[in-house]
Amino acid sequence: MATIGDICVSASINLLSALAFLFAFGILRLQPFNDRVYFPKWYLKGIRGSPTGSNRVKKFVNLDFGTYIRFLNWMPAALHMPEPELIDHAGLDSAVYIRIYLLGVKIFAPITLLAFMVLVPVNWFGKTLQARGPKDLTFSSIDKISISNIPFGSDRFWVHIVMSYVFSSWTCYSLYKEYKVIAEMRLRFLAAERRRPDQFTVLVRNVPPDPDESVVYNANKLACIAAEKKKLINWHVYYQNKYERNPSKRPTTRTGFLGFLGNKVDAIDHYTAIIDNLSKQEAEERESIINNPNAVIPAAFVSFKTRWAAAVCAQTQQTSNPTIWLTEWAPEPRDVFWENLAIPYFDLNMRRLLMAVALFFLTFFFMIPIALVQSLANIEAIEKVLPFLKPIIEKPSIKSVIQGFLPGLALKIFLIMLPKILMTMSKMEGITSLSGLDRRSASKYYLFVLVNVFLGSVITGTAFQQLGQFINQPSTEFTKTVGSTIPMKATFFITYIMIDGWAGIAAEILRLAPLITFHVKNTFLVKTEQDRQNAMDPGSLEFATSEPRIQLYFMLGHVYAPVTPFLLPFIVVFFAFAYMIFRHQVSYS
Repeated sequence: MATIGDICVSASINLLSALAFLFAFGILRLQPFNDRVYFPKWYLKGIRGSPTGSNRVKKFVNLDFGTYIRFLNWMPAALHMPEPELIDHAGLDSAVYIRIYLLGVKIFAPITLLAFMVLVPVNWFGKTLQARGPKDLTFSSIDKISISNIPFGSDRFWVHIVMSYVFSSWTCYSLYKEYKVIAEMRLRFLAAERRRPDQFTVLVRNVPPDPDESVVYNANKLACIAAEKKKLINWHVYYQNKYERNPSKRPTTRTGFLGFLGNKVDAIDHYTAIIDNLSKQEAEERESIINNPNAVIPAAFVSFKTRWAAAVCAQTQQTSNPTIWLTEWAPEPRDVFWENLAIPYFDLNMRRLLMAVALFFLTFFFMIPIALVQSLANIEAIEKVLPFLKPIIEKPSIKSVIQGFLPGLALKIFLIMLPKILMTMSKMEGITSLSGLDRRSASKYYLFVLVNVFLGSVITGTAFQQLGQFINQPSTEFTKTVGSTIPMKATFFITYIMIDGWAGIAAEILRLAPLITFHVKNTFLVKTEQDRQNAMDPGSLEFATSEPRIQLYFMLGHVYAPVTPFLLPFIVVFFAFAYMIFRHQVSYS
């Protein structure tokens, strides 16, 4: 079980990791060759241009050493952009999203102060764990300031009950105030926004076949032809620009594999001929789709003259048969997930049932690695399974790292592939919009995190740690033991918060994956300015994973506030740090 010393070791490791990420970001963002990685939105909007310099070195490396002294200036700059400008730059959703982190600070900072002023002294003078607790009960110094240190049946529990009501009341009041602010922001945003087609459009699914009405067509082959044509046009532009820079020599290419094999031909004429041929195929395929009854998808986008008419249609049943003419608000054109539009009603329900069963078994069987993770938090368990490691792991430095750092890291690693699995499951359910897929995946992810990360860590960790006591004690003492040992899992969640919420958040600002991807594409694939635009990745806030993480931390804060207040400062640091990081990401990246 982790002690305060182990927590300090873990805090040191994670703080140093976070500072290393921030330092690396501060240096990398100053280099001109990384400008498109860390300011992609500004380039895509045309408000920032490529860095210029008097020589080739300055186009790649920043030689102004004064900027390196001020490399942390991005922190105050991220907080200074006014909220209306932020909404105009990144949208209302992004502005509301980062306000959630600020709300976390507003809720938990006062709760932390109040808990340390009231609950910590009450818990400290309980003396139960030292004097009257079970002789074989495992506890650490952190547990002495938790509710576990209060005697059974003590009147001091009234303090914890009263403080629980105070914490809940403050949270509800803060949510009420924040909801009013966000509701006003949304009304102002909608009033100032231009009319969009999707605001007047309804998506209708399972439409009965009608030869006299046109609906949605399956144009997957046409889309492939159009994508191939777009790629070849880009090559044509590349060779045309190359010829314009040097008119004395016509560019050439080979007709074989990737332009390395085959006969050598004039590149401009070659790609012109291919593009013309694809244009003919495109027209023929379009005509074939229109005349092919099998290409019709039983779905349609129906537009109305007023929003009221669209709202009525989207929220009412259209016929006595509830399996046809299914209506819902149409997604924005860029948000449509076209692959799921043609799924029949029966298949849709069967898919959702199968995915619910699959999610249950996925959640259930993931308890096994969670139990293994919990075993890492217990030095005694490792020594029983692997006794030959005892001389090594009993060293204070190694023991502190094992108990204070590895459990949270192992759990974080186990969760890496989970978002992709849940997103695939959501796609199989038949969701028709990309934003809907994000919301569905987020709900699955939160359920998974609730059961495995929270309940799994508490129940499996407590059960394995106190198994001998559970077996030997009377059944009437079971609830008392559980009540004493569950707060002790706060040390595990503290290490998890530091790894996921401190070092993990700091790593996100580095944007390592977009950084590597851009430079690989820029080196080997970029031929035209359009290629360079496509290589830039503004990224997203990853709603499907980041929103459930916020919910988890809110839950941990409220569960442990009256039980183990020592966890609260780590929650506050997470929300404050994440607010600064994501505000920068929304403003610039």
